[in-house]
Amino acid sequence: MTTITAFDARLVRVPLTRPWAADVTSVGVVATRVVRGDGVEGWGFSWTPQIGAEAVLALLQHDIARYAVGRDADPAALWQPAWEHLHEAGGGGLTTIALAGLDLALWDAEARAAGQAVSGLLGRRRDRVRAYGSGVNLHYPTDELAAQVRRWVDAGFDAVKVKVGKPDVAEDADRLAAVREALGPDRALMIDANQRWDLDRATRSLEALADFDLAWIEEPLRADDLAGHTELARRLAASSRVPIALGENVHTIHRLADFLRAGAAQIVQPNIVRVGGITPFRRIAALAADEGAALHPHLLPELSGQLALTLDQEVMVEDVEDAGFGDLGALADPSPVRIAAGTVTELPHAGLGLRFAGSGLLPGSRLLPGSPTPSTSERTPA
Repeated sequence: MTTITAFDARLVRVPLTRPWAADVTSVGVVATRVVRGDGVEGWGFSWTPQIGAEAVLALLQHDIARYAVGRDADPAALWQPAWEHLHEAGGGGLTTIALAGLDLALWDAEARAAGQAVSGLLGRRRDRVRAYGSGVNLHYPTDELAAQVRRWVDAGFDAVKVKVGKPDVAEDADRLAAVREALGPDRALMIDANQRWDLDRATRSLEALADFDLAWIEEPLRADDLAGHTELARRLAASSRVPIALGENVHTIHRLADFLRAGAAQIVQPNIVRVGGITPFRRIAALAADEGAALHPHLLPELSGQLALTLDQEVMVEDVEDAGFGDLGALADPSPVRIAAGTVTELPHAGLGLRFAGSGLLPGSRLLPGSPTPSTSERTPA
């Protein structure tokens, strides 16, 4: 059995080229590194845009590191007992976000040991997947929003998602009219309310917006409102027939199963980091297939694009404008994927190919006794 001999983590704040809000000008990445008993190293990360990065770092440096060192380095075998170990701190949320930092690093090491990319190790089912243009754009004026949509069209995307949830649904309708005009009639349009509505407002809003031929409504209600989503799905089936998509803020397979089996969602959108990494994401993908639900992973196209290549079902990968780690200069190596003409393809790389600049052990990291000293040739953040 190959064991984990060292594990460390470091917080990197990555500035955004295009702010997501006045107070969201960067995202938090907790870069992780694992060393196995056979000397193989692996790199992973945890991620949270604005809230909780320091808490995630603390979980990784203390509870997860202490638990992991000395145990089996097989990520598929380690994930469940590690989750059970952390469970008293919460079944999902900070705990699963933090666990992703360990899980991704272990999968990276496993693939590097095999001389492959992770997608090759898991088994690629296709060479490319669709991507859709996305943006954090509710604060954009209508003309700026339409210009963003035209950029996606010019770049070859055939599907686009925009934010809704203005105080007056008439303003949402005016904005969607401009978006639909820029898109044309043949491209898919999705909308995301980011949990801004209650049940009655969602019902009224979707009745008013359904004429824009919507492919889905994302997070219309609070993410944990199972009863509300179930009732909304019943209402929409009888009226606008707009499918409900959710999952970016649902952190475990158990809770996603509740939503699917209640008929509360037709599309699931797990975030690979928020659910705890590759190991639970693959189980969620299998659940979605069993329940007949579509699956489109949330954000992180450099990661979700690779995993999408390995799934039995076809998915779309979300590409937020100017927010890819490669575009932001956050990676120590070239991006492992290329997004062009509305498709994601993989570029040659080892493991996950997501080693963050400064992801060697730096001040603020935790190195356990007996861990080897990391290379000083790692790039440090500017």
